[in-house]
Amino acid sequence: MNRDRRKRLGSAFDMVAQAKDILENLKSEESESYENLPEQFRDGERGEEMQGYMEMLDEAYNYLDDANSVIEQI
Repeated sequence: MNRDRRKRLGSAFDMVAQAKDILENLKSEESESYENLPEQFRDGERGEEMQGYMEMLDEAYNYLDDANSVIEQI
């Protein structure tokens, strides 16, 4: 791989790392909102929906983490 492609690959790695940070912050905010819900809402439909969002954010984060692991290997 030549220098230009390696440089672009490094940029891709940085962008994925930024996306991971964004997802981590979103999950933290969603978790905080969930914790601030009254208990009856946490146990209801809204709480379940929020938990689903947090799980999906975790899943997306893990995919990006895997992507950066592969990029590092290149």
